[in-house]
Amino acid sequence: MPISLHNNLTRRVETFAPLDPNRVTMYLCGPTVYNYVHIGNARGPVVFDVLAKLLRRHYPNVVYARNITDVDDKINAAAQQLGVGIESITTRYAQAYREDMAKLGIAPPDVEPYATAHIPQIITMIERLIASGHAYAAEGHVLFEVESFPAYGALSGRDPEELLAGARVEVAPYKKSPGDFVLWKPSTPDLPGWDSPWGRGRPGWHIECSAMSEAHLGDTIDIHAGGVDLQFPHHENEIAQSTCAHGGKVFARFWLHNGMLTFSGRKMSKSLGNVMLVHELLKEHPPEALRLLLLRGHYRQPLDWSEGAITQSISTLDGWYRVLRDLADVDVDTTHLPIPATVEAALCDDLNTPQALAELSQLADEARQSGSPAAKAALLGAGAVLGLLQQDPESWFKQAGGANEVDEARIEALLEERRAARAAKDFKRADAIREELTAMGIAIEDGAQGTRWSVVKG
Repeated sequence: MPISLHNNLTRRVETFAPLDPNRVTMYLCGPTVYNYVHIGNARGPVVFDVLAKLLRRHYPNVVYARNITDVDDKINAAAQQLGVGIESITTRYAQAYREDMAKLGIAPPDVEPYATAHIPQIITMIERLIASGHAYAAEGHVLFEVESFPAYGALSGRDPEELLAGARVEVAPYKKSPGDFVLWKPSTPDLPGWDSPWGRGRPGWHIECSAMSEAHLGDTIDIHAGGVDLQFPHHENEIAQSTCAHGGKVFARFWLHNGMLTFSGRKMSKSLGNVMLVHELLKEHPPEALRLLLLRGHYRQPLDWSEGAITQSISTLDGWYRVLRDLADVDVDTTHLPIPATVEAALCDDLNTPQALAELSQLADEARQSGSPAAKAALLGAGAVLGLLQQDPESWFKQAGGANEVDEARIEALLEERRAARAAKDFKRADAIREELTAMGIAIEDGAQGTRWSVVKG
């Protein structure tokens, strides 16, 4: 079945057809590594991980790039505060980012370019823009001349004057126009810098992504993705400089933007004090519950984050894993799981993860009722395409969430003591042990197969 995606450039849903079916290209704007990322920064990587998996099922070769911005004023400030080089900051937080994303079930990209590893390519692209009349040097800076690109503003659907009115732009005497943006800026001796035709300096943020995308994916890419907050000015500027550097070629054929995360209805921001770091949340909650929450809303819409939503995600996963635990003795070939057509259809429909999750719930009900190998395989297959149900059911129920650990030996000893007390008809002692386990955050369930225990998460 064909894949349909909402293209923000045309503002409509279109059937996706790659420029080259044998080499599908996708670029996602990655993190600026000066600190741990907040949970809002994880929504794009989770959502577009599902898209990358979908593309790989439909095409023989997908090249997915997600960059690392490792030169930036925020990185410089963090390094100066600690009195270290920027590499100390960027190495630490780039690795932390990879580890956090992996815990959320996000596969690594095919290409992970670093901005500092592409300084020659950045300089070459800037030289082309100057030569073609789209950029100019002034007082150690190089700036892109927005008026030289009449299509500026097409992505956001507004004219340049409107865009500038709603944006914070740096007013500087060396600019021809207030909207002209920096491609290269000078570095003082205490800041990172590289030699260039315009003096020692460092690249602007926007040109980095254009140069890295060109280096690894080519002049024209199939899909460019990122948060809707990057649509202007970052993505608008990428289009301008890349199109002009490539002689008018289309830069990205499809533009996909995920909506922002809100916290109890309010925008998540440092100024409001409601930013939650992925690194810390992973210590408190099961990673799959965080991933499920990020997939519950349609990617193009805002998504509200709350403790209640996390609890609901944990409860939903408990139900699905309970079905799999009850079917533990039903053998299926997990190396060749089927992809249920209803789930695939939902994902092909502009990555409709809410519908895909609804289909997964239906498959869980069918597996619970039939108990057949085919039904269990379908449930596991549906989970796999969404990056869910990736654990052994017993492991799911016995994890405390995040980095917390439970004392399994202590729990099993108490359960054995409880079994002995019940056999001796000492129900007072058996009830006391149940209460002790409850106080430890352990729920027990007596059944025909004996007593099972699970950790109360949340």
